Amino acid sequence: QLQLVESGGGLVQPGGSLRLSCAASGFTLDYYSIGWFRQAPGKEREGVSCISRSGGSTNYVDSVKGRFTISRDNAKNTVYLQMNSLKPEDTAVYYCAAQYFCSGPIRGSWGQGTQVTVSS
Repeated sequence: QLQLVESGGGLVQPGGSLRLSCAASGFTLDYYSIGWFRQAPGKEREGVSCISRSGGSTNYVDSVKGRFTISRDNAKNTVYLQMNSLKPEDTAVYYCAAQYFCSGPIRGSWGQGTQVTVSS
């Protein structure tokens, strides 16, 4: 079973930081690339970042490049998203999903998501 659980969201002021976690349940996480996605109210879900199986390759959407860092600890079966210099437009529900070669999310691998709110 492919099942991921997101955590670490919360309320933060502009310029602040949060660290999100994506933990695997029911499978070995290091078999997959893992992507982070987000969805704000009234907007489409967008890809934010993805990391390869080994962690050697990463990519980011232009709007977060230089502020967000994706990493993984396969021994802990967990992927992280460090978010710095947060902006109000980063407010969204953040999800992670399993992938092959960062080609797109595997259907049904989403967790419940974690809310990130950036507000003064």
